[in-house]
Amino acid sequence: MAHFITLEGIEGSGKTTQIALAADFLRRLGYSVVTTREPGGCPIADSIREILLHPDNSALVPRAELLLYAAARAQHVDQVILPALQSGHLVLCDRYTDATLAYQGYGRGLDLELIEQLNALACGDCQPDLTLVLDLPHDIGLARARQRNDMYDQGDEGRFEQEALDFHRRVRYGYLELALKEPQRMRIIPAVGNVQEVAERVSRCLEGFHGRD
Repeated sequence: MAHFITLEGIEGSGKTTQIALAADFLRRLGYSVVTTREPGGCPIADSIREILLHPDNSALVPRAELLLYAAARAQHVDQVILPALQSGHLVLCDRYTDATLAYQGYGRGLDLELIEQLNALACGDCQPDLTLVLDLPHDIGLARARQRNDMYDQGDEGRFEQEALDFHRRVRYGYLELALKEPQRMRIIPAVGNVQEVAERVSRCLEGFHGRD
């Protein structure tokens, strides 16, 4: 059976590492897994990603940022996510619609209802069955993200790491608020601890989801 699972969280929460480990875990359970990410996931959306994340584009206004995310998502859904689900794969995605609500809504202060409408336009009925939110204090996450960018020379994707600490606090608060509103779909995973400790927490949630099939 095809399933759509998303991982969310603030900068530095460990999503990229944990999504790779989650994919391995789910494959051991017998799923055929496709992993992808947002913004990006296909050539056109990857081109938009370069605009959205490059630190030279600090003049990008929130409304334009929001519309670019919607455009990238529409392409990604039609070209990658829906075909994979229709072929029976389980899709694991690093960020999705909740990220737009958290970052552009709670973080930037744009209207949440407008964002919901744009999300619906971009992805239609393609909604996650399960969303895992990797949560940790925003100051720790931002420090991790900046250290990662320096260590792996990822400065060309550091636009959000340039934001003030209060912006990241609002984003974290947004994720927690969203999870409170949709407890059946969204699960909060404490992301403090080493990689294996967090992976075990993620695996326990995925085991519970697997048991619902």
